[in-house]
Amino acid sequence: MAMKITKDSIDLGIVIRDSEAQLRFYRDTLGLEHVMDTPLPMGGTMHRLLCGTTLIKLVHLDDMPEAANPPGGLPAATGLRYFTVTVGNMQDVLDDCEAAGYNVVWKKREARPGVFVGMVEDPEGNWVELLEGS
Repeated sequence: MAMKITKDSIDLGIVIRDSEAQLRFYRDTLGLEHVMDTPLPMGGTMHRLLCGTTLIKLVHLDDMPEAANPPGGLPAATGLRYFTVTVGNMQDVLDDCEAAGYNVVWKKREARPGVFVGMVEDPEGNWVELLEGS
């Protein structure tokens, strides 16, 4: 039986090592709304940020896992390597990220006629794709 989806978006959990650095990136630079912090029953904190109707859950565990995602985005490994946010002001966002010292992996480029993409890396090496156009 197929899933009966009841929300028009997914929620995304990212396990993080440095809450302050990640909040500076997602909240302060990208401008996502920080709606709340929630303690985790297993020990740690979930920082909840809204991206449209998607909830980005930055999870900081008290007992930090030893393993980490390999850096390098798309060409470095299989699995979840990036997520996409559709925006109406990509160049402004890329400029803000670059001015704040974040790695702009791809400058704005045309992916297909009328559709542009750019890619930025968060402080822990996760890639965020920006998409503009239709």
